[in-house]
Amino acid sequence: MTEENNIKPAESGQKSGMVETYVDDMAQVLENDRGGLVKKIIHQEEKYEIEKINLSPESKRNQFFMIVGIILLFATLTILFFFLFKKDIDTIEIEKQFTPLIFNDKSDFIEIAGFKKEKITATVFKVANTAKLNLGEIEGFYLTENKKVVGFKRFIELLEGNFVLPGTEDGASFVSDNFLMGTVNNETKGFFILLKIRSIADVFGNMHAWENKMFSDLHGFFGANISKETSYLLTKNFESGIVENKNARILYEEDRGDGEKNIVLMYIFADDNSIVITNTYDAVRELILRLASSQIKK
Repeated sequence: MTEENNIKPAESGQKSGMVETYVDDMAQVLENDRGGLVKKIIHQEEKYEIEKINLSPESKRNQFFMIVGIILLFATLTILFFFLFKKDIDTIEIEKQFTPLIFNDKSDFIEIAGFKKEKITATVFKVANTAKLNLGEIEGFYLTENKKVVGFKRFIELLEGNFVLPGTEDGASFVSDNFLMGTVNNETKGFFILLKIRSIADVFGNMHAWENKMFSDLHGFFGANISKETSYLLTKNFESGIVENKNARILYEEDRGDGEKNIVLMYIFADDNSIVITNTYDAVRELILRLASSQIKK
């Protein structure tokens, strides 16, 4: 056998120089860093234990989050069930937008919930009579029940009035539910009621039929008392006339012999869609002007 192939194995317990150096170096490093390594291991173990506690379902904080999550889930499912399976969902009726019929210098809302006819008329008359207005100004009055504006149909019901609302067979009225009461301050104060209608032809017959009871229904608003001296007005006929170049029906007092006939009550077809009920010419004149003005603005 040649010398090249005659390799002797290392004796037992004998290390090569390279291996011995590596092992010695590792041992030296471990020994020098033993304290830091141990601390690092302990720190990692403590961190692991803390995370384990935090992730545990037995943790109070986790139990709190679980309870809150269950409550929120239940609430969500309840709401979904309500909207998916409730057929008749209650709706809130939207109030109609309030729109004045004419420009009012002032407005007053009069609460009349629970009032009888006599108290309604007396209250409105007092407010109208004490209104503080400059010359040519108008103050509008709106009756309310529990803060809801009273429409004309309800107004007639509260007065136990005798006006029959004209309308179509399907219930549509020819007289708007939006009406206005108020007072005009010119040379004298004049109370008025303003109605909006579809057309004169639609309501003429009904207004004419109301003449027999109009004074009885409305006299309190104008401060007219019914007594022995005035009881004849309950059955006196209205007369045709012209007021401010408009067709009118007028209830006069009896002629006292001086040739003057005082107006007790009248209604005027102020335009094709408006009726004014009043007892003064000044009120008619001012309302016609304001109605014309509102039509121009539209």
